[in-house]
Order: sequence, then C-alpha cells, then structure tokens
Amino acid sequence: MPSTVARPPYRNAFVVMTIAVIMASIFAVSYTLALDRPTPHHIPAALVGDRVGHVALVRAFDAATNGGVDLRPYASLARARRAIDEQRIYGALVLTDHRPRMLVASAAGTSVARVLEQAAQQVPAATGGPVKVVDLHPLPPTDPQGLASFYVTIAATILGFVTMFQLRANAAGLSLRAWLACILILATVGGLVLALITDPFLRALRGPFGELWAAIAAEISAAALFNSAMLTLIGRWAIVPTWGLFIAIGNAASGGAVAPPLLPVFYRFVGRFLPNGATVETIRNAVYFTHHQHLEPILVEAAWIIGAFAVLMLAARIRGRTPAGE
Repeated sequence: MPSTVARPPYRNAFVVMTIAVIMASIFAVSYTLALDRPTPHHIPAALVGDRVGHVALVRAFDAATNGGVDLRPYASLARARRAIDEQRIYGALVLTDHRPRMLVASAAGTSVARVLEQAAQQVPAATGGPVKVVDLHPLPPTDPQGLASFYVTIAATILGFVTMFQLRANAAGLSLRAWLACILILATVGGLVLALITDPFLRALRGPFGELWAAIAAEISAAALFNSAMLTLIGRWAIVPTWGLFIAIGNAASGGAVAPPLLPVFYRFVGRFLPNGATVETIRNAVYFTHHQHLEPILVEAAWIIGAFAVLMLAARIRGRTPAGE
C-alpha cells in the first residue's frame, strides 16, 4: 500500500499568525487610545473659600485645565482634606488663606496631581496667583511615578494565565481537583513571592504586607480561573478572550499608568469592574491610604474569582472535560 504523507499544517500556521497579529494590533490600539493622550474629564476637586471674591482666579484655573476639573464647594478645609484622604476627590483649591493653595495627593494618581499642579502654576499673578501646591500624600523615592502597583498587577496577571497554558501543555493528565489545587498553590506562593519582591526587597510598596499579599494572590486567582474556564470552553483559543480582557483592555483601563479621570469614557467605566483595576486600587489604598481602604474593588475582585470558578465548574460538567483537555 502506498504510504500516506501528511501535509504540513500550513493552514493552521497561517491562522495562528493571523490571530497573533490581530491581537498585537488590538493591544497597540487599546494602549494608544487609553494612555497616549490623557485628558482631564471632570476631575472631582474641592473649592474651599469665597468663589465670588476670587472669580478671576477660578476662571483662570478652569481655563488652564480646559474645563476638566469639577470644583465642588466644601464648607471647610478639614472636610476637603478628609475627602482627599478618602479619595472622593483628587485635590482642593483653598482660597481662605492670604495665598491660594492647591492641595493634591500624588499617591491617588500622579497623572492627575500633575495636571492640577500645572494648572495651578499657570494661574497668573494678576488673579491672585501663583497658587502654592501642597502634596498631602506624596509618593516615596522608591516609587516616584506611582507605577509599582501597576507593574506588580501585570506580573500577577501574566503569571496567572500563562501558567495555566503551561499546565495544559505539560501536565495534561491533571484532574479538575488537582488543577484547582495548582491554582491555589500558585496564587498563594506567587502572591507571596511578588509581595516580597515589591515590599521588603525593592521597597517599592511599603504597606500592610498581608493586604499586599492577598491583593496580588487574588489577581493571580482571577486570571488563572478565568483562563481555566476559557480553556474548558474553547480549548487552545482561550488566549484570545484572556489576552483581550486582562491585557489589551484590563491593564489599559486599570488606572495604574494613567488615573481614571484622564482616561477615555469607555476605559474609565469598564476599569471599575475589571480585576486589574480592582487590584491596582486595592494595592494603592493598602500602601498609601491605609486607613481608608475601599470596599468596592475588593468586591469586584471577589466577584470575578467566584464567577470564574462557577463558570469553570459548569463548563467542566457540561463539556465533560477539564482545563487540561480531558
């Protein structure tokens, strides 16, 4: 009998390369749209003092930000400072002193603080300026741009889903229970190692170590469980939704590189409900606003972990296979 010669999988190679190019293009477009041209969009800020008596100054400040700052009247300086501490506002224009002041919080978003500071410096002396800038929550020398939380979140995300692909490729015989055990171990150990690197080793994030560890472990879990669910549902093509959600959109919308008030409307909205943004905010609050941790990002992260776990269990039952491909 004549031997059958298998044709080289040219078609499969073409499909893989095409999808890879498309994914890279989406990544480039997403990051360029979200991060390349940060523009103020209704940055919440306080106005303490007499607006009527400083009309020219307020107008000059508004013009310097192209109307991008939403100045809300606050009855006292103490209330404005508390609102900044609780991250309900990003700054405060104080007109009660002899010299006007702009209170900012670099730790809440260095990009927003920079916008407010530049606007304060552009106020002409004829209107009552220049405005003195006071940073209530400055960033440390070890993290001068406030990007450490963003970088460690990216590392945790990649660790979570890349490891799942490697498990599928090199440990195909794992049962669903063993697979889940691997995710638990990965999240625990990976979160610990990344927390040790960023806190005591590099000293980039100096905060409650337990909270930092838990936040990083939660991000690893969310990425790993989501990818596991996709592996069960669509197999090797799980890279497409995982990359799109966590990398192309999730990281760009996280507020880690550019604060939410400077992002386009779409990214500003979805960033609140994606695990990347939740992790960045949780880490930032734990490190720089220790006594004002927000509940919303913690609930968002928990919802993604529980939801991805539920989808994984349901998909395994319906499809009759595990993320390992069996």
